[in-house]
This record gives sequence, structure tokens and C-alpha cells, in this order.
Amino acid sequence: MSAADAENHQQCMERFIALANTMKNEGVPTRVVSAALMTASGVYATYSVAGNSGGLHASGVEKVAAAYKQNLENIQRLKRAESGEGQGDA
Repeated sequence: MSAADAENHQQCMERFIALANTMKNEGVPTRVVSAALMTASGVYATYSVAGNSGGLHASGVEKVAAAYKQNLENIQRLKRAESGEGQGDA
């Protein structure tokens, strides 16, 4: 990822988190906000690959799921490193 893409990625992520926090502050349970963000992300991931009129084949679903899994693992490693925690599961 280029430096410009990394910066755009960070800014977009921060905007999504700010919106999620706004929803939470409006009384939407965090589990609902999280599920809605995941659904929106899945819809947009499908759109980014297949457009408005298509969908992912099983192999595409597996690729997107693997990317989500890798991203989540990276986030957890960073969070553990920031907090000084071990590698245990939550």
C-alpha cells in the first residue's frame, strides 16, 4: 500500500469509528453497531469486486473472509503490543 493509500485508509477508518461512536452515543448497542459495520463492509466488499449487479462466488467469499481474518489478527496483535498483553485469546 502506498503512503497516500495508507493515509487515506487511516482517515477513512477514523471516520467509520467516529460514526460508530456517534451511533453508540445515540443509544444503539455496540453489538448492533458492530454487526451493522460488518454487514456494510461485506456489502461494499462485494460491490468493489462484483459491482451492483453481481455477487461473489464461493472462492470470492473465501478470499474476502481470509482478508477479514488477517486484518482482525493484525489488529489484535497491535492491541496486545500496545497494552503489553500476552498472546492469549479473548
